[in-house]
Amino acid sequence: MGMGIVYTRGAAGISAPKVKVEVHLSNGLPSFKLVGLAETAVQEAKERVRSALINSGFEYPARRITVNLAPADIPKSGGRYDLAIALGILIAMGLIEQSPVNSTEVAGELSLNGDIRPVPGLLPVAMRCAEDNHTLVLPAGNEAEIQLVDNLEYLLPATLLNTFLHFTRQQPLQLKHTSNEVCLAPPSPRWDDIIGQQQAKRALCIAAAGSHNLLMVGPAGTGKSLLASRLVSLLPQLDHQQALATAALYSVKGEQRDTEDWLTPPFRSPHHTSSAIALTGGGAHPQPGEVSLAHNGVLFLDELPEFGRQALDVLREPLETGDICLSRASGQAKYPARFQLLAAMNPSPTGDIDDGRSTTQQIQRYLSKLSGPLLDRIDIQIEVRRPGSYAFAPPVSGEDSAVTARQQVMAAHQIQQQRQGKSNAALSVAELSTYCAMPAETEDFLQRAATKLKLSMRVFHRTIKVARTIADLENQSQINIDHIGEALGYRALDNLIRQFNSS
Repeated sequence: MGMGIVYTRGAAGISAPKVKVEVHLSNGLPSFKLVGLAETAVQEAKERVRSALINSGFEYPARRITVNLAPADIPKSGGRYDLAIALGILIAMGLIEQSPVNSTEVAGELSLNGDIRPVPGLLPVAMRCAEDNHTLVLPAGNEAEIQLVDNLEYLLPATLLNTFLHFTRQQPLQLKHTSNEVCLAPPSPRWDDIIGQQQAKRALCIAAAGSHNLLMVGPAGTGKSLLASRLVSLLPQLDHQQALATAALYSVKGEQRDTEDWLTPPFRSPHHTSSAIALTGGGAHPQPGEVSLAHNGVLFLDELPEFGRQALDVLREPLETGDICLSRASGQAKYPARFQLLAAMNPSPTGDIDDGRSTTQQIQRYLSKLSGPLLDRIDIQIEVRRPGSYAFAPPVSGEDSAVTARQQVMAAHQIQQQRQGKSNAALSVAELSTYCAMPAETEDFLQRAATKLKLSMRVFHRTIKVARTIADLENQSQINIDHIGEALGYRALDNLIRQFNSS
């Protein structure tokens, strides 16, 4: 009676639970039975493993083979278990000793000729493997995505035969270590080629400095999308843990971030035909959606009212909590989704209020596609007007003014980290009295303005946070009336809706 045990990792969100692959060879009619809540792709491993063993020069055992993927209550999907199953069979046959494999974790899909193919979602596996001080055996195609992991030892066999020769010490593979020393220069910000729009540029600086959500409202062709594309270059680079968390979500999704962009905050721009499932994530096996792929970065929604009402309303929860919980028949998955919302829209369904092609009722219906609770969660709303003069962008000469703006943003970001350890947008209501102090006359001005404008409590609190960021950009320790006044001025869409409701 032969028994072999190999360890691997499953796919359950970004947690990567450990899976124990137990292989038992017993007497009886030749068969291959795979148990442990294995789905179709895993069940098909029996054919891939059989062909890979034969084509690698091994004799396939004509015995009763039982493979158990424990624990049995975790759903198993994909082809990542192939290599572990094949090694378990070789151990059970007595061709490989058990002891060299005990401190190793294995992941990889086998082709019919024994080659090891890359599999999605290996970055969370590498993170957990490093925490347990285990050596990871993985496909060479997955090497680039694991380089952010600290202190990981790994092996890169090309074939099943290479793996066998390593564990039998006939041809040991080179033991490699991750080199996570990533130090990339941030992208150089530019916006002098955008004519005018000084208020919009100022709003972008405030949004970048305090991680505030921003909505730009203006006629078609005024540069809203172009301005939005410049926000990421103003943001601070990700630290190591943030970059690792973001890359792990891409890995689970089956995508891979460019190594040049590891420290750059992600920028996701889904089309307005995207469904609620595409934004939040889901599917038969819960996969991260756009809100999670924008984690630690920016989610840009152009033509905001053109998104479905349901698709927009599902954003409300992650905007508040910073994560999204998906429940499907196959199980649950919780993904982080702490993103900065950047949106753009036209003031009317035809592109411009002044074009004379929309009635007041049509504009009201168009604006009413955005729910009040969603608008309350957008800290800054600005109007992007048509330029006063039509001219070519000036030729590039000297330093772009956006470089200075980024320096101010970085200084304000540093002030917030030293004062409270988080961005102003992330402050809780209880923390406002501690970190957003203001003189009595400023507080009285804010109270009167909020009463006159009939602000909701959420907008009231977010106005204070925006004012705190404006003060940080000016290196002021206290919020004054000018800061409050500017923050209250960034409610362009609220004013537009109020204008049409009163007409």
